[in-house]
Amino acid sequence: MQQTLTSTDFQLPEQRSVYHGKVRDVYDINDDTLVMVATDRISAFDVVLPKGIPFKGQVLNQIAAYFLDATAAEVPNWKIATPDPMVTVGRRCEGYRVEMIIRGYLAGSAWRDYAAGARSICGVPLPEGLKENQRLPHPIITPTTKAEAGHDLNISREEIIAQGIVPADEYAVMEDYTRRLFEIGTRMAAEKGLILVDTKYEFGKYNGQVVLIDEIHTPDSSRYFYADGYAERLAANQPQRQLSKEFVRQWLMENGFMGRPGDVVPEMTDEICTSISNRYIELYEHITGNKFVPATADNLERRIKNNILDCLSTLGC
Repeated sequence: MQQTLTSTDFQLPEQRSVYHGKVRDVYDINDDTLVMVATDRISAFDVVLPKGIPFKGQVLNQIAAYFLDATAAEVPNWKIATPDPMVTVGRRCEGYRVEMIIRGYLAGSAWRDYAAGARSICGVPLPEGLKENQRLPHPIITPTTKAEAGHDLNISREEIIAQGIVPADEYAVMEDYTRRLFEIGTRMAAEKGLILVDTKYEFGKYNGQVVLIDEIHTPDSSRYFYADGYAERLAANQPQRQLSKEFVRQWLMENGFMGRPGDVVPEMTDEICTSISNRYIELYEHITGNKFVPATADNLERRIKNNILDCLSTLGC
C-alpha cells in the first residue's frame, strides 16, 4: 500500500511548540506563524483510527487551500502559503473555543438526534415531519464546544455568550461569516453537480479581527450529496449518494464501533484503507474540477520538511 504520514516530529527554526491534533500537526513559529501539516491520520467519533489513509492529507490540504483562496475576498482567513501539498503556512490566531456547524439538510448526527425524538438542536427548533436528508426550511447553525480531547458537545448561541466563551459582537461576526461561507460553498458545489449538506468552520482573532482558520469544505469537515437523483432517492426513502466521511462512520457503526468506552475499532485492511483513499480523491476531483495529481512519496517527511524550511526562509522566519 502507498506510504502514509501518520506523525511528524520536526524541529523548525524559531519553533516554540507543536500541537498534535486528531489529524493535523501544528507548529508554532516565533508565536506569529503556524505551520499546519495535514497528516494521513483519520478520525471518526472523535477517535483517531489506527491506520493512515493514502493521500488523505494531500487531499484535505489542497481542498482547504482551494476554498480559502476562493472565499478570501468575502471572509478574511489565516492562510499565507501552501509550500507543500500537505502543508499550509499561516498567521497564528487566537482561536475561539467553538466550532460553527451549519446545516442545510437533516443528515448525520442531526438526523440521528431527530429520529430519537429531539426537536431542537443547540437551541434551534426543528419542525415535525422531517425525513432523513431532507432540505431544511433554511440553513441552521448548531455550534459545538471545541474539545481538546474526547467528544465535542452541542451548545447554543445563548450559552456561548452567557458563559463568556465568545463576546456577543464577535459571535455575531462568526455567524455572519458562517452563513456567507456556506452560501459560497453551496454555489460552488452546485456548479459541480453536488449539494453541500452541512459543514463546520473554525474562527480565531488576528490583530483584533475575526478570521477564518483551519480547513474549509473538505470531506473531514463537510458532507456532500450528488445532486443527480437526490429528489428521487429522498422520495423513495433511499440513502443518498454522498461524498463525505459519513461512509467511514457508517462502516464503523456496522461493525459495532461508535467511539463508546469498550468499543473496538474493526480491522482496517489494506482494501478498506484504499477504498477510503479513493473516496477522498473522488471528492477532490468533483469539488475542485481538477484531476488529482499524487505528490511524490519516496520520503514524505524529508520532502515536507524541506518545503517548509524553504517557505520559512522566504518569509524571514
